[in-house]
Amino acid sequence: MTPRLMKAIVTMGNGGYDKLVYKDVAIPAVQPGEVLVKVLAAGVNNTEINTRLGWYSSSVTESTNETSDEDGALQSSDGGWNKETPFPFIQGTDCCGRVVSAADNVDSDLLNKRVLVRPCTRESDFSSLDNIWMGSDFDGAFAQYVKVRASEVFPITCDWTDAELGTIPCAYGTSENMLHRAQLKAGETVLITGASGGIGSATVQLAKRRGAKVIAVAGKEKLEAVAKIGADILLDRSADLLDELGGQSVDVVVDNVAGDEFPTMLKVLKRGGRLVSSGAIAGPIVDLDMRDMYLNDITLIGTTVWDEPVFPNLVRYIEQGEIQPLLAKTFPLSSIAEAQQEFLQKKHVGKFVLIPPSDQN
Repeated sequence: MTPRLMKAIVTMGNGGYDKLVYKDVAIPAVQPGEVLVKVLAAGVNNTEINTRLGWYSSSVTESTNETSDEDGALQSSDGGWNKETPFPFIQGTDCCGRVVSAADNVDSDLLNKRVLVRPCTRESDFSSLDNIWMGSDFDGAFAQYVKVRASEVFPITCDWTDAELGTIPCAYGTSENMLHRAQLKAGETVLITGASGGIGSATVQLAKRRGAKVIAVAGKEKLEAVAKIGADILLDRSADLLDELGGQSVDVVVDNVAGDEFPTMLKVLKRGGRLVSSGAIAGPIVDLDMRDMYLNDITLIGTTVWDEPVFPNLVRYIEQGEIQPLLAKTFPLSSIAEAQQEFLQKKHVGKFVLIPPSDQN
């Protein structure tokens, strides 16, 4: 029998690590169309830190790291992804788990299956971009149990560990969505900034899987690790990309860094090139010379909402052995503050993952 209480990290509001409270809360009761998932592993992402800090507010202009160094954080009504963040609530966008109960109208075949949870939920259907996110708009996976719509759980059969699967949903889903929207094709050249991070390292693998030539930008000390996952050309993040690559030299730029280097991204794109982004870790405010965009027929693509093929594709890639996990380190769920502090040091390659305490189930 599932216990009535569970351990969870409850984020109490905008602020520092003191807002992350490890406590007992009620296990959520499933409603029609939902399943209860026992969380086996939950990845750590920039977005959880950004949400706690209120970084998504239009009043923030600094990078995630600069915002996290401040004494206070924004108490902001526009600090969430879609609307005001529903504090207090449970964050956690990544989840590998096992289905332990289901509503009466849900297929019982899901019971006891190991699953990945798709965190991006279309509120109506895939013809609309209206969406909500687990761990941002409703309670997520930084807990022993999480309830989600049955449509958002995907059974998976592979020899990966729970922690390795916990690296996948947000980083690889975001990456696959960017490459899907940018329509990256075999034989094209793609430049990936921040290539050692969770999304960046996923993008290196997924771009290589599509047959692209990959130019990866990362810190010098991380380039060897990035080479091992398939990057063809390695550049230190301090390199002058125009000097190294030349103007109009790449077909697609995947840039989740932004900040001061953003203008260079447009200059290295070929005529008709595409720049796709789902983040701005070096700072959200950038310089844009419109002439670099319109005179060269550049397409700028913003991505947050995942398209329908994205998550099924990832499950298939894993089951067919086409990608590999990059698990940097695991932490107990209760050590989330330590995990986030180390995460912000950016010395790792791949993903950090939290492991909830076990219970009798």
